[in-house]
Amino acid sequence: MIDYKQTADFLRNEFRLARKEMPQVAIILGSGLGKLADKIENPLILPYSAIPHFPTSTAVGHKGNLIVGTLGRKNVLAMQGRFHYYEGYSMEQVTLPERVFALLGIKTVLVSNAAGAVNPDFRVGDLMVITDHINLMPNPLLGPNKENFGPRFPDMTEPYSLRLRNIAHKVASELKINLREGVYVAGTGPTYETRAEYKMYRFIGGDACGMSTVPEVIVARHCGMEVFGMSVITNQSADLGNGTLNDGDDVVRAADQAADQMTLLFSKIILNS
Repeated sequence: MIDYKQTADFLRNEFRLARKEMPQVAIILGSGLGKLADKIENPLILPYSAIPHFPTSTAVGHKGNLIVGTLGRKNVLAMQGRFHYYEGYSMEQVTLPERVFALLGIKTVLVSNAAGAVNPDFRVGDLMVITDHINLMPNPLLGPNKENFGPRFPDMTEPYSLRLRNIAHKVASELKINLREGVYVAGTGPTYETRAEYKMYRFIGGDACGMSTVPEVIVARHCGMEVFGMSVITNQSADLGNGTLNDGDDVVRAADQAADQMTLLFSKIILNS
């Protein structure tokens, strides 16, 4: 069993020793999106390996650092890389950070990911505000309920905050950044989807798909945190694109190209939230 309090206490002590204010917002950065962390001012960088109970991030494009500092004039905590179910971790390990965020008093979580386009109107490099999700992974709340974090049956009517989505669109309009909106479909991976699976995702209402994010969002909402989610479209389903095969390195490169816009957006969203 994970001792969440021990992890939270360790981080509080590290913040105190480094004279860091407690973070108000947490940011989870997906494949190839760690560049945003480089914009954090006066950073305290803690490798995951130094944090009690934190797993190791093994996915391509995930550096594996927890960074605390200032972004958008607010104190933030950023995960430079996340944990995935396909890496062999349990759902409790995958969602450990969100429960630690809650113990640290964080109220807002911004999540990002690299995703494959299911919607035929989407193109590589597009930024998609996540409006909802479809979960095809094991639910992270299965098993005895952790009563000190949230209720047995948490509501998921609005997992992604309408308030924060409205702020994102206002900010994007001011910055002249075009945003898509859509539903994110989460599967276990690590295989990319077959043509038939892409068609199924489109049929059931998906706009983009990936291998992360949803377990984190479910646990964050269970803990009462407000969530904003964004996908960077880094590849297309084989029947939508030019017939090229999906490749992990290509995904990271595409995410890196879109990271500057996402960094600017996240900074402004944090400032205005």
